[in-house]
Amino acid sequence: MEKIVIITGGNKGLGEGLSKVYHKNGYRVFSISRSIKEKFYTAEQYSCDLSKVETIEPTLTEVFSHLDTTNTKKILLINNAGDLGTVNTIENINPKDINYTIQVNLIAPLILNATFIKLTKEFNCKKEIINISSGAAINPYESWSLYCASKAGIDMMTKVISKEQKHHENSVKIVSIYPGIVDTDMQSKARNTPKENFKSVQRFIDFYNNGELSSPKEVAKKIYKLDKTGKLTNGLILDIRNV
Repeated sequence: MEKIVIITGGNKGLGEGLSKVYHKNGYRVFSISRSIKEKFYTAEQYSCDLSKVETIEPTLTEVFSHLDTTNTKKILLINNAGDLGTVNTIENINPKDINYTIQVNLIAPLILNATFIKLTKEFNCKKEIINISSGAAINPYESWSLYCASKAGIDMMTKVISKEQKHHENSVKIVSIYPGIVDTDMQSKARNTPKENFKSVQRFIDFYNNGELSSPKEVAKKIYKLDKTGKLTNGLILDIRNV
């Protein structure tokens, strides 16, 4: 019986860490990312630009065409891909950038979750969605309106879907996880933003200089352990730094 995990942005940063940890623990790993990483044998890779919403459902459907409903022990979707977006006050962000960031961070996970739930209806196994959210969902940062708003949307989506799934016998469990401060391209982008665009930039420089960033591998291991031990209960919004 196979254990399956589908990870968006699964070939770099936290997504790569999750791909490697789940693969090491016996999962068949699928990565859905904009680009294909050479010699990344941990995952079966599918190219999909999540800002192009018309490509998302066909890509996930293609992944499912390679799965066997009768030979699956567990199937998991991890919505990990995201973009910090333009770091600036809202009046200085152009409509195209606003649209792109909300498409990638919120609309794509909505479509992925909807499609995953629909495609797993015939799977009589453990079914789960992990949304990678952020403390920015509840803590407003000046110049992060796009990121904060989209992550708040992720959390509310998690709460609503968890309530919907309570009414189904063969239900999908869904959670949101705040991974903390992870050493990824997103952190690099934040600390390299000019101070006139981002008043809190020094705080993010200090995180880096003081060695306060967690590695993607560390965080991935924590998420896997929480998943494996059954601590991710339906509808949970969890900051792993508090565990």
